[in-house]
Amino acid sequence: MRTSIAPVLLLLLFSQMLQAAALVPAPPKIAASGYLLFDMNSGRVLAESHADDRLEPASLTKIMTAYAVFRELREGNISLDDKVLVSEKAWKMPGSRMFIEVGKQVSVRDLLKGMIIQSGNDASVALAEYVAGDEATFAKLMNQHAQRLGMAHSHFVNSTGLPDPDHYTTPRDIARVTAALIREFPDYYAMYKEKAFTYNGITQNNRNRLLWRDATVDGVKTGHTEAAGYCLVSSAQRDNMRLISVVMGTASDKARARESQTLLNYGFRFFETHKLYSAGQPLTKARVWKGEREQVDLGLAEDLYVTIPRRQYKALKIRSEVKPGLMAPLARGSKAGRLVVTLEGEPVSERPLVALQDDPEGGIWRQLTDSVLLWLE
Repeated sequence: MRTSIAPVLLLLLFSQMLQAAALVPAPPKIAASGYLLFDMNSGRVLAESHADDRLEPASLTKIMTAYAVFRELREGNISLDDKVLVSEKAWKMPGSRMFIEVGKQVSVRDLLKGMIIQSGNDASVALAEYVAGDEATFAKLMNQHAQRLGMAHSHFVNSTGLPDPDHYTTPRDIARVTAALIREFPDYYAMYKEKAFTYNGITQNNRNRLLWRDATVDGVKTGHTEAAGYCLVSSAQRDNMRLISVVMGTASDKARARESQTLLNYGFRFFETHKLYSAGQPLTKARVWKGEREQVDLGLAEDLYVTIPRRQYKALKIRSEVKPGLMAPLARGSKAGRLVVTLEGEPVSERPLVALQDDPEGGIWRQLTDSVLLWLE
């Protein structure tokens, strides 16, 4: 009997270890008006509260301002070396400033650093005026980008985040533009991890305390007004996992940093992200009737990442479901099924399977042959 007990105990112990590995505690309580933590690549939300509430963004607005300017740079409408003539309006802006002078010319590069690192309201207005002629027109451009990005609960009336009843956003919407900025402009995003910037003989430190506390943090932006409270959008990358945290409406500078760090630590401690497949990678094949090709490859239109509890990668289940009776002509990119990823029976991700090749109608012989085969089925 003694020899049979030990294997049973080991089996029970191993079973308990597997169960323990799957345990994930509830997210920590965060003292903020609204917050959101999500994985940028998979899009999975790991913690949230009041993430769709309309809140004042303060200088988090400048994330959208920067995004709009980066788009203009990419499209070749402006360049980093362009010289911007500082207007009286920009020079007179209240609040945080980079101390540009009216009538002087400042490069777009320096204005971006003044806005991103020093949170300069004067730099934000100077950039807005250079891109769109005036700040009001630039705000319309910001709203167009917001609509395109799916920021359905945001509206901007200025480039700085100074209070206005019609100037608002949500934690989820700010997370959207932050992810777009990082994904689309990785080279420009590098400015967000710079700890200090000197202009006009004045050195100012980046207000994001996490840049000094956590080497994996490389952005993004602080914000503060009396009405908005203390806000912080932070992003960190550890291994191949990038998390974005949005914390809005905390009580102090220290609190926004502390609560943001708490969220990031929770996400990295209990979750991991894996890239399962690349866009355009053949995953399965589909029978196509009456086409030039008898079969086409199916895959995904975008890279597929999943964020799951740690040590559960081997437990993932993946299945392909192909639509029956696919008929030519079938255009590349047409939906032809779905890919389903589950973990312990629960859905993790579901993506359309799309045709990776065109399959035009076949000749008369192919169509006749397939008609007979379909009739016989």
